Amino acid sequence: MSKKIFILLGHPDSVGMCHDFADAYERSARDAGHEVDRMDIGEMQFDPILHHGYRAMQELEPDLKRFQQLITACDHFVVIHPIWWVGMPALLKGLFDRAWLPGSAFRYMKMPSGHRSIFWHRLMKGKTARIIVTSGTIPLLVRFLPGNVNAQLKWGILWFAGFRVNTSWFGPAENVPEAKKDRWIKMVRRLGRYGR
Repeated sequence: MSKKIFILLGHPDSVGMCHDFADAYERSARDAGHEVDRMDIGEMQFDPILHHGYRAMQELEPDLKRFQQLITACDHFVVIHPIWWVGMPALLKGLFDRAWLPGSAFRYMKMPSGHRSIFWHRLMKGKTARIIVTSGTIPLLVRFLPGNVNAQLKWGILWFAGFRVNTSWFGPAENVPEAKKDRWIKMVRRLGRYGR
């Protein structure tokens, strides 16, 4: 079944394994008949700093508005990024800080008193997401030493808004032999073909 897929390349550089994965997923998904939109964070223009927290409204740049629109319109959201210092790149975190707002991705419930409840509406419920990450270290070692470095994006951001999330993790992703890289690319193409 054809899906509306939104791919976000969360690596600021346009060269490397994450970029190759984004291209492979996109081509395979298009060839399979899916409707695909894509944004590369390195080409987006926005201030990643939430200067006043959520105390004051910070005007959204056009790229952030488009990001919100594509998230709302998609059936399946794909985020591809490297693990840097046991987390996502700062620019990618800044994107979610700025654009993942009450009323767009989630909405807090109100108590009878009018105050905000601890409960919330997950506005992306029914959608799926795939996180594709690369690391310079063996994934098992990264998971074992610092813990679940994927938790912030998977649970704190995507699940919080209602996405059902799966993760594919590739590493070590530096100086990868061509045969292994080809295997990884085939795995990503398969994900794209089936919109997973």
